[in-house]
Amino acid sequence: MTFSISARCADTGMFGIAVSSSSPCVAARCAHARAGVGAVATQNITDPRLGPKGLDLMAGGLTAEVALAQLKAEAPHLEFRQLALVDAQGGTAGFSGARTLGTHRFATASDVIAAGNLLSGPGVPDAMVARFAETKGQSLGDRLIAAMQAAIAAGGEEGPVHSAGMLLVRDVAWPVADLRVDWTDDDAIGALAALWERWKPEMSAYVSRALDPHTAPSYGVPGDP
Repeated sequence: MTFSISARCADTGMFGIAVSSSSPCVAARCAHARAGVGAVATQNITDPRLGPKGLDLMAGGLTAEVALAQLKAEAPHLEFRQLALVDAQGGTAGFSGARTLGTHRFATASDVIAAGNLLSGPGVPDAMVARFAETKGQSLGDRLIAAMQAAIAAGGEEGPVHSAGMLLVRDVAWPVADLRVDWTDDDAIGALAALWERWKPEMSAYVSRALDPHTAPSYGVPGDP
């Protein structure tokens, strides 16, 4: 009941994940990324502990493939889990346990892996990766949103999705974007895209305010000198 795309921007070194599901608050459980390290999506019958664990393994120097192998060797109830990893070199690795729900599949290319379960058809992850490739040169956030829109156009999940989120990490210790649509009966991907358009022009300014408020741009609100 989830589809996701995890990726690295080869030009900037940013990592990001976009994810959507028929269940509520999907990004809170499934999206994990760390600046300079990589990204991990943990989905299907989700164990959120596997995201930070996978990032710790890659931070220790393991590739996505080797980190996944260690997770598989150590994690309980692995037959219920679906995992997708991308590492600091753009390598990827994916796994679907024997009890992954419905139609499930991965698609990969350099710097990107898309994964899904309970899909309307097996081509959904391929459509996501293809769209990601077509948008090369755009910002990572734009590319992830475009890939999620391509997933919907390709059929998405078997049923309607109700939540979506996108997590981006850059060169600071906190996410530069952590956007969530935790529940809607309307268009979760559309709402996420609109939220990204609202946040995108201010994202770097909030990093500047954190690092050096003296040189940061003003908020532009009444009462702000």
